[in-house]
Amino acid sequence: MNLPAPINMTPAAIDQVKALLASRGKPSAGIRIGVRTKGCSGLSYTLEFADEVGEFDEELEVDGVKVLIDPKATMFIIGTEMDYVTDKLESGFVFTNPNEKGRCGCGESFHV
Repeated sequence: MNLPAPINMTPAAIDQVKALLASRGKPSAGIRIGVRTKGCSGLSYTLEFADEVGEFDEELEVDGVKVLIDPKATMFIIGTEMDYVTDKLESGFVFTNPNEKGRCGCGESFHV
């Protein structure tokens, strides 16, 4: 049985992550994606620079970007698409998660 990739990244997301890593000013092991308890629906996404690979991190490489998945997040984000969107009022990373069962009104958190 083939499981979907833990996360897929659009070209816009890949470009933005590459730019962020290049402007960081020090070497990085990659980016780490996770989830944490937050908001009125329960979970929110986290994205941070990774200085080193954690013992249980899931590692994948997407177009030259090393992506580390926090082991506590894997079951919540399998199949998620990460995009970077810029519009007139804001810009930022957007996660489209097929596992979501609902999202809070402000869009800050989700539940599965």
